[in-house]
Amino acid sequence: MIVPVELFAAAAAALGRTTDALELPDGAVLGDLMDALGTRAAASDDPANAAAVLARCTYLVDGVATSDRDAPLTAGDAVDVLPPFSGG
Repeated sequence: MIVPVELFAAAAAALGRTTDALELPDGAVLGDLMDALGTRAAASDDPANAAAVLARCTYLVDGVATSDRDAPLTAGDAVDVLPPFSGG
């Protein structure tokens, strides 16, 4: 299945893209997607920084924040990757 991913701010900068489409096996969970992004981070211009940024990110599955690596993903789910940010 293909899972669309949107990367924001430092996550987009670290991976050099704002969107991605990850091919994952049926029955995949959020941890599988996180691992796939980790593989992309390892191939980036600054792997250590990319990995550090991804480790601090919040993951939204269809707009709902989760940190549960066992959260199931289904075809058509959209995942947003949001690094910590501040504002006011």
